[in-house]
Amino acid sequence: MKQLLLTLALLVSGLAAAQNFEGKIVYHNTYTSKTPGLSDGQLSDLMGDVQTWYLKGGDYRSELNGTQMVWQLYRHSDNKLYSKFAGSETLLWQAGTSNPDSVLSTTLRKGATEILGYQCDELTLVCRSGIQKYYFSSRLPVQPELYKGHRYANWYTYLSKAGAVPLKIIIETAQFSMQSVATGVHPFPLSATSFALPANAQTAKSPY
Repeated sequence: MKQLLLTLALLVSGLAAAQNFEGKIVYHNTYTSKTPGLSDGQLSDLMGDVQTWYLKGGDYRSELNGTQMVWQLYRHSDNKLYSKFAGSETLLWQAGTSNPDSVLSTTLRKGATEILGYQCDELTLVCRSGIQKYYFSSRLPVQPELYKGHRYANWYTYLSKAGAVPLKIIIETAQFSMQSVATGVHPFPLSATSFALPANAQTAKSPY
């Protein structure tokens, strides 16, 4: 179960002007379970339906309102993604270079939709795991090279093609489908301390 939750969290996280976007984006997330014994409602409760994503340079932090997944933190300096689960003091980390998935093909469709007043292009990734669709605006840029080591969840592949934060994500796999849509975009300066690990944090490599 934790492996499924971690995969989902990485996707939504990992699920925001002439330089990089800096600030906060709020998303509404919906899930459809394809896993026997796990209902849509149960999956939504575990993951939460509201995600708050903070971005500064090559670092990001994702906070979720679910009962199991609490937050995720990606630190560019050590190229690791840390995950905090409810009921555990130990942060599980995943190396950014690790990626069990791979992208088979990509398709770009210009002017696909409008989200929150932003005209968005659509980037479709056909992956071994399924289909991933991202909707993004060049008005919210991200420097892809800052995430060159972040191969996990195909994040660098997406950024290398889009160069911007996603405002909508649709994921289809054999285990679940997910849709994440931005409900608010809030540019503002963030302190580097927002992306620091908690004091005396215990960490362990994720077994998932």
